[in-house]
Amino acid sequence: MNKARLEAFSDGVIAILITIMVLDLKVPHGRDWAALAMLLPVFLSYALSFIFLGIYWNNHHHMLHATTRINGKILWANLHLLFWLSLVPFTTAWMGEQRSAPVPTAVYGMVFLLSAGAWLILQHAIIAHEGKDSKLSLAMGKDVKGKTSAGLYVLGVVLAFIYPWIADALYVSVALLWLVPDRRIESLFKG
Repeated sequence: MNKARLEAFSDGVIAILITIMVLDLKVPHGRDWAALAMLLPVFLSYALSFIFLGIYWNNHHHMLHATTRINGKILWANLHLLFWLSLVPFTTAWMGEQRSAPVPTAVYGMVFLLSAGAWLILQHAIIAHEGKDSKLSLAMGKDVKGKTSAGLYVLGVVLAFIYPWIADALYVSVALLWLVPDRRIESLFKG
């Protein structure tokens, strides 16, 4: 199967998710800096989620660039990933409005943990279809970055109930870890 439709659909969904998130940013009710400062937690949640969705979009592009063909399992695995990502606007708004309350902070991390799990399922579906000697399989190696991210998400979800601000810091750490596009895949296309 041709991968172009899968890539175009995924790009469209992620663009819509970012649009939905920005629509949740409301105009302040006052005219001074204090009114704007009241929106800071909502804006910071939006900025973090925007970065996460950008990371997923960027790495999705790279992963599909390393993919030569797709099948039905890959299509469903991709939809599974998009399902979890589609919850990002909801959890972003909830966490931003509740100013680091334990449950919204934990749910935010859980959605990204489940998105990471869905990413791994998609990655494994592509490797299973293309073979252990495929470009993607060779590039992934031991996937220390992915495993580290999952561990930080789990730790963040647990700590959200004790120290929500530490959970927030862990989520930011994961974003910083992935801010630079995955060099394992980019290295395949040099030369």
